[in-house]
Amino acid sequence: MYTISLITPEQKEDLIGELAPKVRYEIKSEIYGCCIKLLSDNEGMKEQWQENFYNMSQNVRSHGRMYLFCDPARPPDTVLFEPVSKTAFLFNFGYYGWIKSLALSLAGDVLEDEHGIFSIHGACVDIAGTGLCLIGTSGAGKTTQTYGLLTNPKTRIISDDWFFSRVFGPEILAYSSEKNFYIRQDLEKIWKEFGGLVREGEYDSEGRAVADIRWIIGKGRILPLTTLRIIIVLKRDPDDRTTVQTLNPEVALAMFEDNHYFNPHLLVNNSYKKDIRTRYLTDLLARTTTYLVNTTGTPAETQRLIRSLAAVPQDS
Repeated sequence: MYTISLITPEQKEDLIGELAPKVRYEIKSEIYGCCIKLLSDNEGMKEQWQENFYNMSQNVRSHGRMYLFCDPARPPDTVLFEPVSKTAFLFNFGYYGWIKSLALSLAGDVLEDEHGIFSIHGACVDIAGTGLCLIGTSGAGKTTQTYGLLTNPKTRIISDDWFFSRVFGPEILAYSSEKNFYIRQDLEKIWKEFGGLVREGEYDSEGRAVADIRWIIGKGRILPLTTLRIIIVLKRDPDDRTTVQTLNPEVALAMFEDNHYFNPHLLVNNSYKKDIRTRYLTDLLARTTTYLVNTTGTPAETQRLIRSLAAVPQDS
């Protein structure tokens, strides 16, 4: 993973002065109501960014800024963040997945501090009006199982990787965050329905590409929000024979906290942030049902298990 260091406003101003002459592209994008501005000289990353996020009017002032540059004098994958002005500096990044996650985290920092809206690093789908999210540590099968659910025509998607949520009276509302999704090449090998979504040669060196899945599932199956009712935490533990268990809110909260909220991309972690995140998660877990699912079986076996929990029809 990359490293994140907090810097002072004075250090931020020095870095802006150093990088300003190198800026070739300035792109403003809308991430759930926040204007996040990318400043860079990297054309390839700029194009992926524009495919990934919704455009924002150039007349809107930015809520957060992200500088993306190479600097041989700095270590690979370095993040410097100034939290007062919400300005992030990314140096020597080659993986777009981290860049887009940090952009979402930057918007999340604004929303968390000022609007009571929180980030969930996970996928979210809607099944006949019921919102279900899949979270877990890297490699647990979150993306695979999300797209497995999408092979059912009655499942609609909010987000495949990151969504925002808030308490709304007795319910939790979940909101989308991206225009198009950054998918893995092996997806079409697991779920044949997604074959041909990305042309040959368009995947990057990490075997991923920003893709418009509307070509496969249709425009009407991407939703802006849902009411979240089910949380499925995925783990992969071959030594545990239990495939599924229901978690009470206290146990689920401890699991979130012990796993850094299942989100390695949070820019600021201090006592203030921990308090507001704990308060939100307490509300979230009291208003939803949480299951822990072990994904040591085949993708198809795990998919059948998840569908049984969510009352999704099984494929014949």
